[in-house]
Amino acid sequence: MHRHGGLTQEESREAALECYPYEPAGDPLRGLVFHDEAWHWAMRAIHGDAYVVDRPDLARPSPAYRALD
Repeated sequence: MHRHGGLTQEESREAALECYPYEPAGDPLRGLVFHDEAWHWAMRAIHGDAYVVDRPDLARPSPAYRALD
């Protein structure tokens, strides 16, 4: 959300924490509460529900995002 949504680093962190309220940050299974990846939820928040139609280039996580794993 920082890189694609123009949010500050702190705003990005706060937005992510709003999406992951159920487990502590260090929990290894934290991301499994959603069917889709965090990328999908961030793109929806930034570009709207139809981002895959309006921005097909963002339908899949970028190589830079994948490299964070």
